[in-house]
Amino acid sequence: MDNIFGDAAERLFAQTSTPDVIRRAEQGQRPAEAWQACEEAGFGDALVPEADGGAGLDLAEALPIVLAAGRHLCPYPIADTLLARAWLSRAQRPQATGSIALAPHGVSIRGGRLHGANVPWVRTADYVLAAAGGHAWLLPVQAARIESGGVHGSLAADASWALDGAECLDGGAPLDVLAATAYAGLIAGAMERVLAMTLDYANQRVQFGKPIGRFQAVQQQVSVMAEQVWATRMAAQLAFQGGAGQPALPLAATGKARASLAAPLVADIAHAVHGAIGVTEEYDLQLYTRRLREWRLAAGSETHWHERIGAHALASGSDALPYLRDALCKEAA
Repeated sequence: MDNIFGDAAERLFAQTSTPDVIRRAEQGQRPAEAWQACEEAGFGDALVPEADGGAGLDLAEALPIVLAAGRHLCPYPIADTLLARAWLSRAQRPQATGSIALAPHGVSIRGGRLHGANVPWVRTADYVLAAAGGHAWLLPVQAARIESGGVHGSLAADASWALDGAECLDGGAPLDVLAATAYAGLIAGAMERVLAMTLDYANQRVQFGKPIGRFQAVQQQVSVMAEQVWATRMAAQLAFQGGAGQPALPLAATGKARASLAAPLVADIAHAVHGAIGVTEEYDLQLYTRRLREWRLAAGSETHWHERIGAHALASGSDALPYLRDALCKEAA
């Protein structure tokens, strides 16, 4: 699954999305240089067809880029951007120069303005591609009225736009499916890093004369964490299937539901193993676990997507096994 694009993304994000850059982004300093490096590398256009100036990758080939973004907590919406640009290109909609955040939920029209509650990435993105009133809207963040969400370090916030400054795209867009796919990959990547951090700490922290990783109780917790991490990676691989660079609803729903289900379990075990140091401001673990909990809810939690999967299965009229074979296996193939 790893490829040359994934290797390049890993190197770039390790250099540009450092913990210091992430902390400064959380404090309100836009990561302009980090995003520019990502843009120049072409990752934002990874899924855009070659005829339109992109790399023309399929979804599975783009997953390593998203996993790397999750591992390094890129403080800008690269996963959203590559999926949004691919959709805009294939739907022959106007392209946006800059990073694009997906907002499939929480945006409504009131009093001549578009109001968004807890808009993802709005503090660091250039545009928001939102769903409201049965239409898709391309909203420049520069024109937004942004209010603090009150959540420590969150890159999401409440925001609103004047209707006359918003670009309405004809018809709706599968923004929820795109966002679910993006977060499934990001969560999987972030979890891999949390597991690595936890293993390193357990092997280095000495208590009662030996590393705590040698105690059976700690080993059992870490093994549960590893199971969740690799199950989520498999779920992300499932979500990143589909034709023409576009994810399929049942696969994206399954991937996001499984990732969201695992996120709090992995975060809780990581903090249990690390103890008090894991929640301190200067220690990097809390950067990851806070984001995992935020991404768990973004674009819908596991409950939301389980309901969508159930409704899709009932609508198919099939029994459980034929549904799994047709809706999941054939889509993935």
